[in-house]
Amino acid sequence: MEPERIREGYLVKKGTVLNSWKVVWVVLSDDAIEYYKKKTDSSPKGMIPLNGAKLITPCQDFSKRTLVFKVSTSKNQDHFFQATHMEEREYWIKDIKRAISCLQGGKKFARKSTRRSIRLPDSVNLSELYVLMRDQDTGIKELKLEKEKKIFNHCFSGSTVIDWLISMEKVRNRAEGLMLATGMMNEGFLQPAGELSKQGSESGAESVLLDQPNAVYYFADSGFFCEGYSSDEDTIMKEEFRGAIIKQGCLLKQGHRRKNWKVRKFILRDDPAYIHYYDPCKGEEDPLGSIHLRGSVVTAVEYVPDAKKYDVNGNLFEIITSDEIHYYLQAATAEERKDWIHAIQTVAKTGK
Repeated sequence: MEPERIREGYLVKKGTVLNSWKVVWVVLSDDAIEYYKKKTDSSPKGMIPLNGAKLITPCQDFSKRTLVFKVSTSKNQDHFFQATHMEEREYWIKDIKRAISCLQGGKKFARKSTRRSIRLPDSVNLSELYVLMRDQDTGIKELKLEKEKKIFNHCFSGSTVIDWLISMEKVRNRAEGLMLATGMMNEGFLQPAGELSKQGSESGAESVLLDQPNAVYYFADSGFFCEGYSSDEDTIMKEEFRGAIIKQGCLLKQGHRRKNWKVRKFILRDDPAYIHYYDPCKGEEDPLGSIHLRGSVVTAVEYVPDAKKYDVNGNLFEIITSDEIHYYLQAATAEERKDWIHAIQTVAKTGK
């Protein structure tokens, strides 16, 4: 009987021999994790048995990489994976944990009910707390702050985090707030922005978040960016990143010159309407490119000109900019393609 496929998608994985990080197609079944060099490969590059395995998250082994989790097999073989955004990591962690738990209990995999329950502060669900923090009406307000001779956009201070936790009755005092905020930092929900907050996160102290007005932080999925100086060219470039993040994730993109296909992380922003793409192995320091979506057209397509048939297979869509530049992309599933097309169409119509 074939094992049930629970989840599949692109993740960044650390190599076991060369220690390099590469994008792989990952398939989680009820008893193992298989990873492939390409989505279209018929045979996996490797397989990780989940019977007796342990999932470690947050994974603190790599200080410069966020959203990493570790799967250790019963034979003490460690496998490191990195998600491209917070929501994606949470989905993978929940399903892997459940698969391991079902194997241990001799049960068939089934997702737990999503019905919310009341939790005490010492057992608060950090994922749910993160959603509350990001609520546009009652959450933490993202501001433009000038600190350390720099301008930090879409961020907030450490003191603001503690004040919010107390005001929402998530903690009783500032000491409890620091412990809870440290948990949010360790899980990657909150990120340090300035030098002061970065020093605090690397100090090794019991509490890594600083309850100070000059310590600056941002949400992992925010539109955060920092301006160190001002010039006409810099201002134009920074304008692209001012919009709120609408959608993000990995897609296959066809190159304009060589016509080859590579996995890229895409971040869609509105007002101004831009989609930036990155090398998912290198983070989000500098985008490989951007597409101005104002006035663009996006549609599903069945084939791509100049592409070999074995290069791509299904779930294709095309973005045609107002300058008549064509971009060809491939989603992992038909549903994902539909979601991307709808999101891009909305931003193209409403964004600047």
